[in-house]
Amino acid sequence: MNRNHWLKATAETWGADFCGVADLSPAHEAILAQGGPVVAASPLAVSVGIVLPHTIVDQLPNRANRAVAVSYRHHCYDVINQRLDLLVSRMSSRLQREGFQALPIPASKRVDSDRICAAFSHKLAAHLAGLGWIGKSCLLVTPEEGPRVRWATVLTDAPLAVTGRPMEERCGGCRLCVEICPVHAFTGAAFHESEPREKRYDAGKCDRYFGAMREKDAEMAVCGMCLYVCPFGKQRNPEQRESNGAQKSKLHKK
Repeated sequence: MNRNHWLKATAETWGADFCGVADLSPAHEAILAQGGPVVAASPLAVSVGIVLPHTIVDQLPNRANRAVAVSYRHHCYDVINQRLDLLVSRMSSRLQREGFQALPIPASKRVDSDRICAAFSHKLAAHLAGLGWIGKSCLLVTPEEGPRVRWATVLTDAPLAVTGRPMEERCGGCRLCVEICPVHAFTGAAFHESEPREKRYDAGKCDRYFGAMREKDAEMAVCGMCLYVCPFGKQRNPEQRESNGAQKSKLHKK
C-alpha cells in the first residue's frame, strides 16, 4: 500500500470525512510569516477534516438554551478536536518511523494572542489540497458539507502525491454569513491570497464577543452562526448536493 492510500485508509478508519494532500509552495511566505521557519520548512501538508453533527449545528439559533450550547461546545469543539488530534498524531508517528519529517498541528490551539491565530492555517491546507474554498466567513467551505467541518494538519516532507488544486470560490452574491454575524465581523469581501485577513474579517470583534460570553458563563460561550447559515452546509440529500455542483467526498478520490 503506498503512502497516499495508507493515509486515506487511516483517515477513514479513524472517522475522518475528508483527507487530502496539499503543495504548500504557493503560500510559503504567508506560512513563514504566521508560523516561523520550523512550520514553513515542510513542502507538503496532509489535511484531514471531520464533519460536525448537523443535528447539533441546526440548533444554533437556540444557543441561548443551555442544553444546545453545552452540546455544541462538547461535541463540535472538544470531542471532534480530540479525534482530529489523535488522528494526526497517529499519521505523524507513522511518517516519522519511515524516516520523514512530520509535524502535527493541533486542531484548535492559538499560539499568538496579538494576531489571534494558530501556528498554521488548517483552512489554507484544505484549500490548497482542493477540498474547498475560503468563503466570506473566512471559513473553509466544502461543496459537500459547507463550513460544517473541523480540520487538522500534518506538515511533512514525505513524497506524497498532491490530491488537488485550490477550488474556485462558489459563494457568488450570497452574504448570509456576513449578515447573520452578531458583531458584524465580516466585511463581505471575497478571499484573495494577496490581501490580509483584515480585508475580510475583524478577528478582534469575534474574540471580544467570545470573551464577554466566557466572563458570564464559559459553557455558554458559543456562536457558530456563520456555520449554521451557509446554504452549502444545509444540503440534506444527494439531489440538493448535485444541484449545487457538489462532488463526492475527497476522502474517496485518488
